[in-house]
Amino acid sequence: MTVALQHVRKRLEKELHERLTRADGIDNRLRQPGDADWQEQATQRENDEVLELLDSQTLKEIEQIKLALRRIDDGQYGKCIHCGQAIASERLQALPFANTCISCA
Repeated sequence: MTVALQHVRKRLEKELHERLTRADGIDNRLRQPGDADWQEQATQRENDEVLELLDSQTLKEIEQIKLALRRIDDGQYGKCIHCGQAIASERLQALPFANTCISCA
């Protein structure tokens, strides 16, 4: 594995850890019992809906990061999963778990 890929792997592993920590925090918050006050319950429910959306997005990102790590191991990292062309380095720098080129995205 090249030094550049080792750097990418470390970055992805760090991002994976951050996402897993975030998902755990969201899950813990969502499991907390609601307030007895009806008005406060309504506010909490609105907040919970936002947290559920964040959790869903975080779980998607976790899967994308895991896929990117597998693609590094398989020697496929940086290649578009649709057309097989190289993904622009700028795109990978901005979104290291991107698995499609701009054209296919």
